[in-house]
Amino acid sequence: MRKKPLGQTPIIIFSICISGLVTLCIGIFLAWFLALDVPDIRSVDDYKPLVATTVVDRYGTIIDAIYKEYRIVIPERKMPILLPQAFVAAEDSRYFEHGGLDLWSIFRAGINNLRTGRRSQGGSTITQQVTRALMLSREKTYFRKLTEAILAYRLDHLLTKNEILTIYLNEIYLGEGAYGVEAAARTYFSKRAQELNLAEIALLAGLPQSPSRYSPIQHFQAAKARQRYVLNRMAEDGIISAAAARAAYARKLHLNPVGKQKEANGYFTDFVRNQLEKQYGKKALYRQGLTVWTTLDSRLQKAAVAHLKQGLQRVQKRGHRKKIPQGALVALDTASGSMRALVGGADYRKSPYNRAVIARRQPGSVFKPLIYAAAFEQGLSPDMQLMDAPVAIKNPDGSVWRPQNYSHNHYGATSLRQALIHSRNIVTIKLLQKIGVKPVIQLAHRAGISEKLKPELPLALGASPVTLLEMTGVYTIFADQGLYHRPRAITRVRDRRGRIRPWAHPAAERVISPATAATITGILTEVIRQGTGKQARGIPGAAGKTGTTDNNRDAWFIGYTDKLTTGIWIGHDRGRTLGKGETGGRAAAPIWKTFMEQAEKK
Repeated sequence: MRKKPLGQTPIIIFSICISGLVTLCIGIFLAWFLALDVPDIRSVDDYKPLVATTVVDRYGTIIDAIYKEYRIVIPERKMPILLPQAFVAAEDSRYFEHGGLDLWSIFRAGINNLRTGRRSQGGSTITQQVTRALMLSREKTYFRKLTEAILAYRLDHLLTKNEILTIYLNEIYLGEGAYGVEAAARTYFSKRAQELNLAEIALLAGLPQSPSRYSPIQHFQAAKARQRYVLNRMAEDGIISAAAARAAYARKLHLNPVGKQKEANGYFTDFVRNQLEKQYGKKALYRQGLTVWTTLDSRLQKAAVAHLKQGLQRVQKRGHRKKIPQGALVALDTASGSMRALVGGADYRKSPYNRAVIARRQPGSVFKPLIYAAAFEQGLSPDMQLMDAPVAIKNPDGSVWRPQNYSHNHYGATSLRQALIHSRNIVTIKLLQKIGVKPVIQLAHRAGISEKLKPELPLALGASPVTLLEMTGVYTIFADQGLYHRPRAITRVRDRRGRIRPWAHPAAERVISPATAATITGILTEVIRQGTGKQARGIPGAAGKTGTTDNNRDAWFIGYTDKLTTGIWIGHDRGRTLGKGETGGRAAAPIWKTFMEQAEKK
């Protein structure tokens, strides 16, 4: 066997060491690269960021969005031609020439940073900004800049320039919670991106450098100065003429007051979001870019917000209180249960707690029509009389309950019709004793009340808490010939692939006979004409009922026409009194009337 020369041994060892070192370096590099958690983006189709779910009203008008990041991804074809050009002119004029890195800009930024002693300039290209947004933290270090440069070079060789630019225009943060040009267009101008004019395009293109500093909502003059810079850059690059730049700068901007949309529709949008999360899950809700068609009528919703707030202010003023009470309003289409308006509080921005849907309050006398309906279903006549006289009821614990009418008077022999018109407590309690508690509870559950109702005589006075939404839904059985329509807010959903899925909704269920529904409606019409709901008079064909709880803690009015069933609740979250005389008839009924007057207008 031939032996190797001894002189070759060090060479072999050296080669092995070099190979091992290279292998180690490659391993370290691969480990470092994998640690970056780089998304595998090889085309625009691989770009799947957090996106908003768009909410539209019954007429197809965009009313709100549901999101973690307010972003609506749109393709290049849905952008005006000048929009990408404006961003390129403002942010990276050599974008279509360099290979992802602009060495001259990096060199210039490095010199400025050395001169100032701060890392204030980065010389980043649009490709680097995309890389930074998708893959890296925003920490300003030289190591991060090196990593960013490597990844930008890689991205530039995987995607076309137009694809990178499309991702950039959908990803970039543009202030006021808006990510991407579509969300920004809707936020600042209540428009789609494809509807933007040159003045608006230039304003948006000036935002990426510092969205807060150049916010047209907060710092209009700074935003205008930045807009002028963008227009000048576009003119210098020959994208537009100097005359077009001057005309765009002089054009008046119609900015959307940020926050108004949430104030008007926030409670309704939250209700829709909760239903979507149950159906599709959070991942789909925040990543699939759903479009949701709802039953909301934007005109009625705007009226509901305004009239509820005015009514609450009147109650506050009468009581000479510093704190405005809370309130809620639900308006349902009588024939379908579709929500036309939903307001869950005095001010969504101050308190997003939805009192129309979540809060459970004692309904007081608005519960009484269920008791009378159960009685009429058993064959009792509205003309049947019961004695309105003092009564003492022994409780299971041995104590005695002596209920009173609101007026503390007694009226002798009283027909069931007059007892409901004038909301007589004692007659209603005696009626409940006669027909039994169980049939009333069963009727209430068939009519949409999901809460567990206490099988006790105080049920006659609305002692068991319910939500305004469910209680308003109950009244659709009186309004629509005994049929119950489960309240609904969503009609259909379109997913990211354009597929439209109808939203399942149960058919109407018969709960009481048409005859009983007609009888209750006839009586509740008299409630408004001559009873406790007189302050709701003036709406043709209207019927309704007031409700007031002990010490005026809750004031209710639920009323309906053949078109709309609307419920109002007013109270304080902690159950304080609304003040002397603040009954359902005085506090809630006038709000119902002014809202319904608006609803009746074509």
